[in-house]
Amino acid sequence: MNLVSFALIFTGVMLNAAAQILMKAGTNAVGHFDFSSVNILPIGIKLATEWHIITALFCYVLSVVVWIMALSRVPVSIAFPMLSMAYIVNAVAAWYFLGEDFSLTKAVGIGVIILGVIIISRA
Repeated sequence: MNLVSFALIFTGVMLNAAAQILMKAGTNAVGHFDFSSVNILPIGIKLATEWHIITALFCYVLSVVVWIMALSRVPVSIAFPMLSMAYIVNAVAAWYFLGEDFSLTKAVGIGVIILGVIIISRA
């Protein structure tokens, strides 16, 4: 895999990971809610106007465009497993930005993912 292909995959992964963190920040800002016929419109409006969620959706759209460009250059059997890099980015970003726990178990799992990505990228 050449540098351009890897950069496209990595950019797509980072945009997707950013979207996940922004979605969580948006739901944190809105607060816990239950879906019911009574609150679907008020909650829907809150979600549709929350800037974190709007930005997350933009990141998702952009990540799809970048991902299509990546798939035009790399076999899907190599590109798709590279999406697992998002687990690493999300775990670290959730710890750093959202204050979520980062345990030894997560660190070991991330190590396994990194090893897998290295093996696949050399195929």
